[in-house]
Amino acid sequence: MVTGGAGFLGSHVCDALVGRGDAVVCVDNLSTGDAANVAHLGDHRAFTLVQGDVSRHVDVSGTVDAVIHLASPASPPDYLARPLETLAVGSEGTRRCLELAATSGARFVLASTSEVYGDPLQHPQREDYWGNVNPVGPRSVYDEAKRFAEALSSAWRRTHGVDTGIVRIFNTYGPRLRPGDGRVVSNFLMQAMSGRPLTVYGDGSQTRSLCYVSDTVAGIVALLDSELPGPVNIGNPQETTVLELARTVLALTGSCSTIVHLPLPADDPVRRRPDIALARHQLGWAPTVGLEDGLRRTAEHLAGSGAGSVPIGGDRGAR
Repeated sequence: MVTGGAGFLGSHVCDALVGRGDAVVCVDNLSTGDAANVAHLGDHRAFTLVQGDVSRHVDVSGTVDAVIHLASPASPPDYLARPLETLAVGSEGTRRCLELAATSGARFVLASTSEVYGDPLQHPQREDYWGNVNPVGPRSVYDEAKRFAEALSSAWRRTHGVDTGIVRIFNTYGPRLRPGDGRVVSNFLMQAMSGRPLTVYGDGSQTRSLCYVSDTVAGIVALLDSELPGPVNIGNPQETTVLELARTVLALTGSCSTIVHLPLPADDPVRRRPDIALARHQLGWAPTVGLEDGLRRTAEHLAGSGAGSVPIGGDRGAR
């Protein structure tokens, strides 16, 4: 069972599992996911889409071998617009999924996030770092939901012997990002491809470490297939500033857009970069797709879906 399986990341996880011969039940309430993301799997005998909210009910009959809990709004605009739903799926949704795993004797993998580190005081971030999170700030609905989900998963492992694994996912991008998703890559690409100014918050010196979706999925599946409890960082340790990213997007798309600076949102992390030594040594995992290649693939997908209007690699024109 893959919860949130019709979302951006979840749909790619479903692809990978079905592609290797697993039978997959995808559960999604479609609040931020889209059935179109898994429509190509609709006629596959090994795939079932169930529309439902796991924070209210897990509508899966029979036993399962594994539960991958990805369900949650993940972009800031989405979780800020759904604060109570985000907290509910991180708490009650996680409990219900753990209960199913316990009943079935299944492996449970929690999709946590680099946001559990908050605005980190340790750089790069290792899994033994406890984080620097504002528990009452606007972003806390996501940060603390994931931190609680990690605590709950760990408690079920210790108390009930559930085979749990926790993956801390860093910024992921790629095809199927919604054009209006609100994450930095989709924002910049859509703005550049439609000729609008690229909005950089603050001076753009804050950093992100961007991992292409196929690499992130490979890390999640590697953890699923292991006995490692985690938490394990899955992300690309190549760090780039937001301003550098904006300039890379402009060069890649050939856009004549300008860059404008806006005030920083509350509690926006200054630096973000994973230490992936544990994933390298225990899972044999490391990212393989470079930033420019991944951005090009993502831009081509957005252009092919009708989003944006600037051809990839087109004439930049005058600035």
